[in-house]
Amino acid sequence: MSDDGGSSNGDGAGKGTTHVLEIIGNAIVGGMENYVANLISQLPSTQFRVTCLCPFESAFTVSLRQMGCTVFITPLRDDPPWRSVQMAVELIRQHHVDLIHAHLPNAHVLAGLAGCLTHTPAAATIHGMNLTTQELGISRMAHTHLIVVCQEAYAQALALGVLPEHLTLIPNGVDIRIFTPDRGGEGFRMALGVPLDAPLVGFVGRLAWEKGPDEFLRVAERVHRQCPEAHFVIVGEGPMGGQVATTIRQLGLNPFVHMAGLWTNTWEVYPAFDVFVQTSRSEGMPLAVLEAMACGKTVVAIAVGGVAEIVEAGTSGILISPGDWGGVANAYSGGWEGVAKTLIELLPCQNRLAQMGKAGRRRVEDLFSLQNSVRLTGDLFHRLANRKLLPLGVWQGMWSTTRAE
Repeated sequence: MSDDGGSSNGDGAGKGTTHVLEIIGNAIVGGMENYVANLISQLPSTQFRVTCLCPFESAFTVSLRQMGCTVFITPLRDDPPWRSVQMAVELIRQHHVDLIHAHLPNAHVLAGLAGCLTHTPAAATIHGMNLTTQELGISRMAHTHLIVVCQEAYAQALALGVLPEHLTLIPNGVDIRIFTPDRGGEGFRMALGVPLDAPLVGFVGRLAWEKGPDEFLRVAERVHRQCPEAHFVIVGEGPMGGQVATTIRQLGLNPFVHMAGLWTNTWEVYPAFDVFVQTSRSEGMPLAVLEAMACGKTVVAIAVGGVAEIVEAGTSGILISPGDWGGVANAYSGGWEGVAKTLIELLPCQNRLAQMGKAGRRRVEDLFSLQNSVRLTGDLFHRLANRKLLPLGVWQGMWSTTRAE
C-alpha cells in the first residue's frame, strides 16, 4: 500500500490509498474502454488512486483526464519496445504503484515484465470468452493474476492449468442508476427520422467482424420483406463501417436501416428500441446486452461466451445457438426463413415485450449492477496489493459472490 496519498481521481485523498496503474491496450471507444472508465469512476476515492498508461491520445484519454486521472502515453505492442518497459517501470517506482492492472494481451505483456522488474503484483482482465495461449503464457511466466468475466473463460483457465488462487471471476456490471427504463427514446428516434410508432430493432456495438454487424443486416433484410414498417438501427463505429453502409445500399434498405454512428450517451439510445438484437460471433460478457436489459428492453442474442449467463432464456429474452445464425430471429425453428417469422411475431406483442423487459431489468439489478462488480474488483485489488492469494470460491457457487446485497 502506498503512503503518499492520492485518490482514484488524481489527488486530494488521505493516506493509505492503493495506487493502481491501469495499462490499457487500446484507446478507442469500445467495450473494454467502457469497462475501464466505469471501474475508475466508481472505485472509492478514499481507497484507490489510479494512473493510466495508454498507447495513444484519443477521445478516451481525454475522458480519463476529465475524470481526474493522470494519463501517460507509450507504445503498447505484443513485443514491447525497451522505452515502454522503462516508462512502466519508472512510473511504478516514482509514483509508488501498489498494483498493475492490464487490459488486452499487449498491455498484459508489459504489466508482466514491469511487475517482475519492480516486484509489484500484477493482474489482467480477460474481456473475451477465450483465454489465448499468449495470455496463459504471460500469466504463468510472470505470475500475473487473471480476472475473467464469464464462466466459460473461468472453466477454460482452470482446464489449462491456471491455479484457482491466481484466477477470479467477476462478471461485468452496468450502472442501473443511469441505464433505466424510466427514460424515453423519442429524441433518438427523431434524430434518425424514425416514426415514433414504428417497430425499431437495435444493434449497439463496434462495427467489427466479431460483433457481427453483417449478420444483423441479414436479419434486417429478412424481417423487412415481411414487416416493411419495421426500422433497424446500427449504433457504433469500426472497421466494417464502409462495408455495412455499402451492403445497406445494395439491399435497398436505406430508408429503413439507419447508421447512427457513435453515441456515447447510449442510455438515451436503448429506450428507443422495441427489441435489442445481438449477433456477435464472439463475446465475453457484453456491456451492450446488460445495458439494454437495464433499460427494460427484450434481448434476442447469440449464446456465445457469457451471453447465456446474462439472458434468462424465455424470460428476459431469447437465446440462439451459436451455430444457428438463421435462428437470430427465431429460437423455435432454424434457418433464415425462421428469422423473419419470430421477429414478426414478437414485435407486435407489446405485453410480452414489456414482461421480458421487466424481467431483464430485475435480473440486472440482482446480478449485474456496476456497483457490485466494482465492489468485488476493489476487494480483489486490496487482496492482491497485500499479496493475499487465496481462492475466492467463486466456482462453488457462481453467483453467490456476485448477487447484489
